[in-house]
Amino acid sequence: MSAELRFSSSDSQQPTLQLPVTAPLATASWCARRGWPVHPLAAGRKTPAANCANCRTNPHPPAQCPCLQAGRWCHGFHAATLDHRRIAKWWDAHPEFGVGVACGPASLVIIDIDAHPTQPPSRDRILPGIPIAEDVDLTGLANGFHTLAVLAALRGQPSPADDDTTLRVRTPSGGMHVWYRAADNRRWHCSAGSSHGRALAWQVDVRAHGGYIVAPGTTTRDGTYTPVDSVREPSVLPTWLAQELERTGHLPAPSVPAPRPVPPRAQQAILAAGGGLDRTQRMLASVLAPIEACGQVSEGAGFSDTLNRAAYTLGGLVAAGRLTEQQAEQALTDAASTARPGQERRAEQIIRSGMAAGRKQPLYAREGRP
Repeated sequence: MSAELRFSSSDSQQPTLQLPVTAPLATASWCARRGWPVHPLAAGRKTPAANCANCRTNPHPPAQCPCLQAGRWCHGFHAATLDHRRIAKWWDAHPEFGVGVACGPASLVIIDIDAHPTQPPSRDRILPGIPIAEDVDLTGLANGFHTLAVLAALRGQPSPADDDTTLRVRTPSGGMHVWYRAADNRRWHCSAGSSHGRALAWQVDVRAHGGYIVAPGTTTRDGTYTPVDSVREPSVLPTWLAQELERTGHLPAPSVPAPRPVPPRAQQAILAAGGGLDRTQRMLASVLAPIEACGQVSEGAGFSDTLNRAAYTLGGLVAAGRLTEQQAEQALTDAASTARPGQERRAEQIIRSGMAAGRKQPLYAREGRP
């Protein structure tokens, strides 16, 4: 029995796929050898194979299901495995099953580009978080290939759809799956491009932790998921794309450090800063200096705690009337963005939390105020 997945790419746009007779088992084995846990898909469909009767009639969390320990495929991608004996057992018994890959355990981030013939949404939902002026002509914008190309162009980068350094798979509906692997241990979140919440771009879904993707070579009733060109390995998620995913909320919100009061001696130094016409600027410079120092190193340096302390301090100064809330927020945002570009969403959470706590403890100068 052959377990090797073989591809040819005589046509760079629509390459042919050459598989042995036991194609699903070959596909599943090929994926597992690359460290991508697999699970069965229902015959001819892109959805997971059905649960057993007990799991269907008695709903329960996957972690509490005895089926998984027993080697059954209940609960979709939660049953995904790298065990070759289990894989052979599943697909030998059901060669009609397709193959799904659990993205999270495989450290995969898949950009799922759709090409559905639907009317574009309002301008604020085409590229979430990026305003598109009314005078910008959107004539011809019709699918995820277009919106992703616009996003990439705004960042001065080629579109992932054209990235020939990584595995790309044409879908039966005319879309494309662009496969990347995470370069670190961050657990990227899934999203749907049509969502009113987390989304990268209209008609561009993201498959990552908590989701699965149809394996290349799988055939459904609509057609085959066909690799493009000859590249069969995912490349590392590009930095610019990782920054866009972080900007649009595809990382779980980390816990914001608890607000920490500024030591009394430091308070007095800040309150005494300046003395000339630009007292406020001198005071801000004193508070922001530690944040700016974090920018001298690429990571670490206690950035979150440093930003939190500065936000707490400026919150106290706002409460004391020594500067406006807008001045404080803008100064903190600018300093954080310079020190840690691409982490604006995280910085915003820390600034908001720190200032809220600081406003409860006004920082007055000794003279004239209690």
